[in-house]
Amino acid sequence: MRVAKITGRTAFVTRTEKSRYPYRKKSMIQLSRRQLLALPSAFAVACALAGAPQSSHAQAGIAAPARSDYAGVAERLERVIDREMRAQGLPALSIALVDDQEVVWARGFGVARPLDGTPATAATVYRVGSVSKLFTDVAVMQLVERGVLDLDAPVSNYLPDFHPRNPYEKPITLRQLMAHRSGLVREPPVGNYFDSTSPPLAATVASLNRTTLVYPPETRTKYSNAAIATVGYVLERTQREPFAAYLARNVLAPLGMTQSGFEPSAELGRGLAVASMWTMDGRSFPAPTFALGMSPAGSMYTTVTDLGRFLSALFAGGRGPHGRILEPQTIAHMWTPQFARADEQTGYGIGFRLGRLDDHRSIGHDGAIYGFATTLQALPDEKLGAVVVTTLDGANAAVDRIAESALRAMLASRARGTPGGVTIAGSAVAERETTTAIAPERARPLVGRYVSRTPPGRSLDIVHRGTGLALTTALGGAVSELRARADTLVVDDRVFGNGDRYLPAGDAGKAPLLLAGKGLRDTLVRSDPGRPRPAPAVWRGLIGEYGPDYDVMYVYERDGRLWTQIEWFFPYPLTEVARDTFAFPPYGLYDGEQIVFSRDRDGRAVEARAAGVRFARRNIEPKPGTNQLRIVPVRPVAELRAEALAAQPPAETGEFRDADLVELTVLDPSIKLEIRYATANNFLGAKIYDDARAFLQRPAAAALVRAHHALKPLGYGLLIHDAYRPWYVTKIFWDATPPAKRWLEPDQAQG
Repeated sequence: MRVAKITGRTAFVTRTEKSRYPYRKKSMIQLSRRQLLALPSAFAVACALAGAPQSSHAQAGIAAPARSDYAGVAERLERVIDREMRAQGLPALSIALVDDQEVVWARGFGVARPLDGTPATAATVYRVGSVSKLFTDVAVMQLVERGVLDLDAPVSNYLPDFHPRNPYEKPITLRQLMAHRSGLVREPPVGNYFDSTSPPLAATVASLNRTTLVYPPETRTKYSNAAIATVGYVLERTQREPFAAYLARNVLAPLGMTQSGFEPSAELGRGLAVASMWTMDGRSFPAPTFALGMSPAGSMYTTVTDLGRFLSALFAGGRGPHGRILEPQTIAHMWTPQFARADEQTGYGIGFRLGRLDDHRSIGHDGAIYGFATTLQALPDEKLGAVVVTTLDGANAAVDRIAESALRAMLASRARGTPGGVTIAGSAVAERETTTAIAPERARPLVGRYVSRTPPGRSLDIVHRGTGLALTTALGGAVSELRARADTLVVDDRVFGNGDRYLPAGDAGKAPLLLAGKGLRDTLVRSDPGRPRPAPAVWRGLIGEYGPDYDVMYVYERDGRLWTQIEWFFPYPLTEVARDTFAFPPYGLYDGEQIVFSRDRDGRAVEARAAGVRFARRNIEPKPGTNQLRIVPVRPVAELRAEALAAQPPAETGEFRDADLVELTVLDPSIKLEIRYATANNFLGAKIYDDARAFLQRPAAAALVRAHHALKPLGYGLLIHDAYRPWYVTKIFWDATPPAKRWLEPDQAQG
């Protein structure tokens, strides 16, 4: 934060669905990352309207005008989308609405390619993750119709070399694989979601022979990307044609999906949006773009209007503009719950997730792949559908809310027979109430642990997240953002969706209370968990970071248990089952699977195999005995220092405080200093400062001293490693750091 211009210088578990987002309250089809993973006129209008960007999200996109009877629906949804994009920080978004055989509205919002300002349109290309699975499953069902494949025959009939360890009596079948009831692991050891080497599909499926079934086939739902990779390989082997080419010829072409494919062609690449990753500690970076080794499970590139064509074909009983893809009875079978009780109407069909939106049957799938979040939702009895895609990692809750708002508005319009109709069967269709960020001064006093008094046994932690708040529980699975709606705190998260409400209460001088639950009838009381105990010595060599830069897995201790946070957003408590072997909980992304650590001779873990996927230890901490991270400077530090001292800081505009630097140890001599930049014991291995002193602007220094005094009664104090940093030092650090590591440093060109 620039304060002076000085040129020197958790939501509670509500379901056990095995998706990437297993804890969101929801009414329709919403799955996991990777589960995650269209009419000509729409394209023509979208391309013709490409022009100057405008001020608001709702104005910034390029639109295909809504059909006249949906003009009111489009107007309402523009407000909904604008609100979601602002609240959730969505860079770009495209939407298509389908009424039977027509895309009745399609447009884009925001900026698809930030470097050149290209706006998002209805024709923007996106990666749609696990929506891809539906097309793989359709291709299999074509061969089932022709009698080439049998849904209930052992898969080994088609893949003689497919032999994952199966200690159970039932063999694995195509039906089980497509309904996520095979018991197969979530990720293959090779070609998985974390594997950037993009191996061929054959190698991906072959690696499953090193795995063991997690559950007996057909006994429970276990979402599996590996399963659909296997299904796609059945197509490739039996039809003797590469998977992507086979899908293009037999599924995409009959549907007229000319802007779609399972391989990133040059044409698709030119229209592809740039997606963004983000972390809970505030970092953001461009999404990786490598191809998955399990292409059938999540590698499709497409547009919202092409996906609209797919929905129209489903509504037409399988008839596409250039040929039939499936018979009506086959589609009906895919929309029937598999391995379910006779009265069940929700769960997985063949490929499709089956649910309810209010009183209406729903079908569809979500998708999430690095930086992209997609939902495809449809009401098959009413022949209405919505497709929404955005370019922010994990933001499936946001696109789900928009799609559900769209379907409700379309139903209302049809029920009333008027544009933007306002009732469904006499019930008002209200727009979702807005929430706002919680002000820091309101957030600070609420941080802490709360224990339920009525009913007993429930607890939650409210923690800082940026300048606001988030909620998590002892069950883990989510760290959900809390936002404000008047006096109430509301779970409103781009990943985990909407959830419980909490009303802070309590008299002055008493422990703060939270009222929660239905009607705010439950009471939670602030509880002091005390000073945490040290982690058990046997775990200390395991604690750390694992995996690639683009998808780090964290291992840490909390409340006497080892935890992991995986795929950036998903914390889980682990159960120790043997030395260095820990089980995931029986819910969430990796239910039934384990993490196994391998150590070196000093007892330090060098890798973790999480659900069979290898995560190498990240060497982010100092080497033993050095207590200091090191890099090799790009050039000698002495040269860089001379250049920096001779350079001038960039000109800056804005309002700045007057310089009023004070020395911390003058304000309070008990503050300890360890200014490593005044020694050679720093990341550059060279002395930067002449003296070990620490200065701050007076208001910041006074606040730091107050914090130091508050810690003293607890037996703590502050140790300062650096404070105000002259601009020339920032320039030295930037110029000395290799480009690949410059995300660690502030850019000296910014002042």
